[in-house]
Amino acid sequence: MEYLDYYNEKGEYIGYKSRKEIHEKGLWHKTVHCWLYDNLGNIYFQIRKDSNKFYTTASGHVLKGETVKDAFKREIKEEIGLSIDSSDATLVRIVPWKMDKLKKDGSTFRDRAWANTYVDLFEDDINKFNFDKNEVLGLVRVNAKEALELFKKGEGTIKAFIIKQDDENNIITENKIVDFNDFEVMEHETTYEKYNEVLKKVIELTER
Repeated sequence: MEYLDYYNEKGEYIGYKSRKEIHEKGLWHKTVHCWLYDNLGNIYFQIRKDSNKFYTTASGHVLKGETVKDAFKREIKEEIGLSIDSSDATLVRIVPWKMDKLKKDGSTFRDRAWANTYVDLFEDDINKFNFDKNEVLGLVRVNAKEALELFKKGEGTIKAFIIKQDDENNIITENKIVDFNDFEVMEHETTYEKYNEVLKKVIELTER
């Protein structure tokens, strides 16, 4: 069973409970949004299997007793199969997130989380990616400046480099034009609001 640390609304540690109970009771906990970027100012979006849309490089809960950077390292390993040293990852922002969602069984999923957004430089070989095919279809590499301009406009297309795996787990790539609507957002969010800070941070770090 998966356990999460939980906190009061001031961020003070209280204890830990199962992930199921955390979301049944709407207890405050931590999540991590993981982003990889390269020295050329490109950023990696994950292609989610459930939506076929582009989201964070990896993301998930911070587990009981785990630091946020440890969670960053674990989520990157679990979702895209890459072993990294996350100790030098850079914090972009911490955002409180509240959402109540009615489930098919009639119960309510209550999410109360501090989403910790970090970026980390990726300088390794893309052939080391090994995607969790239950969750991930691949990665999309786009230029952070071009993506930021796209999200400002709220429409249009940009060039992207697609990274996937074939049935034998070999990395296959293609250049493709992707659309503004390919990028995933939740209800009550805009694409610019969701991604602009992480894109600006990548631009800042690669133009020093």
